[in-house]
Amino acid sequence: MNTSLSRALVTATAASGLLLSAAGIAAAHVVVDAPGATQGGYGVATFRVPDESDTASTTKLTVALPNLKSARTEPIAGWTATVEKNAQGDITAVTWTAAPGNPGIAPGQFQRFPLSIGPLPKQDKVSFNATQTYSDGKVVEWNQPMNGDGSEPEHPAPTLTLAKSKGGDDDAPAAADADTSNKGTDNTARWLGGIGLALGALGAALGLGSVLRGRRS
Repeated sequence: MNTSLSRALVTATAASGLLLSAAGIAAAHVVVDAPGATQGGYGVATFRVPDESDTASTTKLTVALPNLKSARTEPIAGWTATVEKNAQGDITAVTWTAAPGNPGIAPGQFQRFPLSIGPLPKQDKVSFNATQTYSDGKVVEWNQPMNGDGSEPEHPAPTLTLAKSKGGDDDAPAAADADTSNKGTDNTARWLGGIGLALGALGAALGLGSVLRGRRS
C-alpha cells in the first residue's frame, strides 16, 4: 500500500514538474494582450517581453504592425520609441530602444510595452511579428505561426484573438450622433424649462396683483 502511494506521489510530482516547466517556457515568450479588442476597433495592446538570456539584457524590441492608421506609444522611462510608416502613411512598425545609460531588460526580468492601435483588421486573429535584440548582439525573431497540429512553435508570433465588432468603424460616428442628440435634448429641456420659469413668474405676478387689489378694495 505504501509502495503504491509512493509511486503515485512520484508520478504526480513529475507531472506537476512538467506542467510548470511548460508554463515557464510559454511565459518566456514575447506575448501580446489587449482586453476587449474587437475587429475594426481600437484598443491598447500590451507586449510583454521577458529576457531569456542568462548573461545579456534586451536592448531593443521591434513590433511589425498590419499597416494601421493609428499607433500611439506610451512614455516609458529609459526607452525611446520610433514609429515607422510606409509611403501611404500607414504605420508598419514600432521600435523601442533602451536609452543611453539604461541597461535594458536584465536577465530574469521582463518589460511591458503598451501601444494604442487601430483600427484593427476585421479578422478573427492578428499576429504581430516581433524582433528582440540583446546586448551581446543576439537577435530573436518571434514570427512563427502555430503548428498545424495546434502545438506551439519555438518562437511563436505574438497573436491577438479579436472579438466580433458590434459597431465596427461606425462606433465613433455613432457616439458623435448620440452626443449631438443628447445636446439637442438638453437644449430642448432648457428651452422648455425657461418657458416654465417665465410662466411661473407671470403666474406669481398675477397672483400678487390679485392680492394687492383685494386689500385695496
